[in-house]
Amino acid sequence: MTSETRAKMVAGAADLMSRRGVNATSVREVVRHTGTPRGSISHHFPGGKRQLIEDAIVFAGAQVSGPLRHLTSERGAMAGLRAFITLWKRTLEQTNYQAGCPILAVAVEEYVSDPSDQETAGAQAIQHHLLDLAQGIFADWQQILSNALKQEGLTAARARRLATLIVASVEGTVAMCRAARSAQPLEEVSHELELLLKSAIDKP
Repeated sequence: MTSETRAKMVAGAADLMSRRGVNATSVREVVRHTGTPRGSISHHFPGGKRQLIEDAIVFAGAQVSGPLRHLTSERGAMAGLRAFITLWKRTLEQTNYQAGCPILAVAVEEYVSDPSDQETAGAQAIQHHLLDLAQGIFADWQQILSNALKQEGLTAARARRLATLIVASVEGTVAMCRAARSAQPLEEVSHELELLLKSAIDKP
């Protein structure tokens, strides 16, 4: 069982989480969704579903933070904003509005222990750990955007507040798009966020 199999299962778990949430993403469903052997779970994830979900959170976060960090460093804050929004719009449209943000799914669900979990502290301890991971991902996205805004001349405090607004606005709007089965809410929020950033950046 190769590392390729492990990577496939992590990506598959992140995809299922974005569509169904955390608790509906069972070990069995991940195996079925990815076409991997059942024994892959115990081999690659000795901690069970808990470990698989943790790795999927980290994977999903990096799928956003990597391109976002690159674009903001190369082309500035506005390009980063557009890339952040385009990524979620593409995800929504390519999945027929079935997939949202797996990090948001972690943040809003209460984790239910799985029989495969190798965790003595129980579901509450796992829940707190998953929330910490989700918060770390959100904070990473905010920091990337905040750094880009500071490079545009904004104060650290204003850059931080605007970065928080961007992440919160887009994450919430992705949920609205799924409900509406339309990208229109995201397009409207994108327009207003661009106006806000342009005003903040251009302000003498």
